[in-house]
Amino acid sequence: MEPKNDTTPPSIIEQLKEYAETRIKLAKYQAIDTGTSIAAGLIADVVIVITLSMAFIFASITLAYYLGGLFGAIWMGFGCVAILYLIIALIIKYNRKSLEKPIVNAFIQKIFKK
Repeated sequence: MEPKNDTTPPSIIEQLKEYAETRIKLAKYQAIDTGTSIAAGLIADVVIVITLSMAFIFASITLAYYLGGLFGAIWMGFGCVAILYLIIALIIKYNRKSLEKPIVNAFIQKIFKK
C-alpha cells in the first residue's frame, strides 16, 4: 500500500480565485508604477518650466535694459521688448493649429511611455 498523501491538489475554483487575486495585485502594481512615473515626470517638467521661465524673464529684463542703454531711454528698451513679444504672440496665434499637434503628441507619448 502506498502512504496516503494528506495534501490534496487545490480545486479549479481555488486556483481561479488565486489567479484573479494575482491579476488584481498585478493591475494595482502596474497602476501605481504608471501613476508614479507620470507624477515624477510632471514634477520634473514643472521644475524645468519654472526654471526656464525665470531665465526667460531675467533675459528679457536684461535685453530691455541693454536696448534702453543703446536708445538712451530705458522705456524705449522695455517698449522694444514688449513689441517683440507682441509680434511673437501674433505669430503663434496665427500658426496655432500647426503648433497644437506636436504638443498633443508629446503629451500622449509622455503618458503612454513605458
